[in-house]
Amino acid sequence: MMYKLLAATDINLKPSGQFGQLGNLTIGGIVSGLIRFVLVVAALVFFFILVIGGIRWIASGGDKAQTENARNQITAALVGLVIVFAAWAIVQLINTFFGINIFELSIPTAI
Repeated sequence: MMYKLLAATDINLKPSGQFGQLGNLTIGGIVSGLIRFVLVVAALVFFFILVIGGIRWIASGGDKAQTENARNQITAALVGLVIVFAAWAIVQLINTFFGINIFELSIPTAI
């Protein structure tokens, strides 16, 4: 029996087909994607907390304690939304003034 040794050029580790773009994946791209994802998820969560607080306010039926709890929930959700949009605005200001786009990071490599 004869075995053929494989050279490094014989092995193709690059993704192909619908996964071809994964070969262009970088650490900066992953970090940028995570930052965008966190901002979107946080905005959605605070929005739904706001809606649930509004529903609780409507459903309180005039009960003072439930109305106060619902109002506190709405206030907390609005503060959360303001923080998320302020973070987005800070990222945009950094991009405008310093030319660093955190949503499209390009981390230099040592090679």
